[in-house]
Amino acid sequence: MSAIQTDTYHLFGILVRFIARNPDTGGAFSLVEATTAPGAGAPPNRHPADDESFYVLEGRYEFMIEGEKRVATPGTFVKVPPGAVHAFTNIDEKPSRMLIINMPGKVHDAFFSQAGDPMPPGTRELPPQTGEPPDIQRLVDVGRRNGVELFVAESVGR
Repeated sequence: MSAIQTDTYHLFGILVRFIARNPDTGGAFSLVEATTAPGAGAPPNRHPADDESFYVLEGRYEFMIEGEKRVATPGTFVKVPPGAVHAFTNIDEKPSRMLIINMPGKVHDAFFSQAGDPMPPGTRELPPQTGEPPDIQRLVDVGRRNGVELFVAESVGR
């Protein structure tokens, strides 16, 4: 395994900062802080090998789990059933923040660090939007290699 160069990645308008990776927790979980730009979020996805939960710190998110939508505000805990198709979007007018817990976390450790754009360690501010759409095929391929199935359209441009 190569040395980790950063703890922070940018993907889909989300700044993902690792607080603890799977190896840091004895293989039990990974924990990230996610700062999401207004209107941005994770596209529909599923990952049977990683359990996932969210805890909203600031702002407002809309979660979709197996077709059902719900709004989450600060203090809301959202649990995704294993293997369920889910997504989230920041529906606030300013960046929103949450903690994401993945168990055991290997899937997300690999996916975030391979699919995301590396940022300087400790970055806390969202980078400016470039206006360029993400390379959807690359993201789908990275997801497939790491056990994340993405349901994305070519129109995703966050």
